[in-house]
Amino acid sequence: IVINPQHASAYNNRGVAKSNLGDSKGAIADFNKAIAINPQYGEAYNNSGLAKSNLGDSQGAIADFNKAIAINPQYAGAYLNRGTVKDVLGDHQGAIADFNKAIAINPQYGEAYNNRGLAKDELGDSQGAIADFNKAIAIDPPYAGAYLNRGAVKYGSGDYQGAIVDYNKAIESYPQNSNAYYNRGLAKGLSEDYQGMCLDFRKGSSLGNENATKGLNQFCQ
Repeated sequence: IVINPQHASAYNNRGVAKSNLGDSKGAIADFNKAIAINPQYGEAYNNSGLAKSNLGDSQGAIADFNKAIAINPQYAGAYLNRGTVKDVLGDHQGAIADFNKAIAINPQYGEAYNNRGLAKDELGDSQGAIADFNKAIAIDPPYAGAYLNRGAVKYGSGDYQGAIVDYNKAIESYPQNSNAYYNRGLAKGLSEDYQGMCLDFRKGSSLGNENATKGLNQFCQ
């Protein structure tokens, strides 16, 4: 940037680095600079949208994703990100439409299947959700989040043993996942494996999971 103050990608890259360090406001300033230099910089709009989403500016994020998509209608990541924000805002149907578009562009987009599964579950379509989590896992077998989410749907439907199997896989893929230990503990408790429940709550608590700590204090003294 010092050598070439008009280097748009350098501002974009510095913005990504700031985002990764948690400096979303500083990141947005860099993305704005990249866009000022190159108004057709779709990636910078997408990255700006992610940073705004991190700050809770959902409408600003959606506006940036809209711009990224207008510049590049085949930008699967921007559809994914816009859908994710819509889902958080409660627009589950709109989110699914965006995830559908991301998958149409990139049929191997495991995260889009995973996020679409979450939106379907919010709408009460448990079987559709599980089908999407299955697809995400088929694309990316170590996908801990998809196992965790599929386990949660199974848990919600009363399939505690099936949930435990999925939480086992989530932990195998990501051993520091405190939610997986907590959720597995709940499923074990409802399966009357109270010793296993307390072991999982203890592990989840040691990883900083507040719900696991509460469960440990309530049920395992």
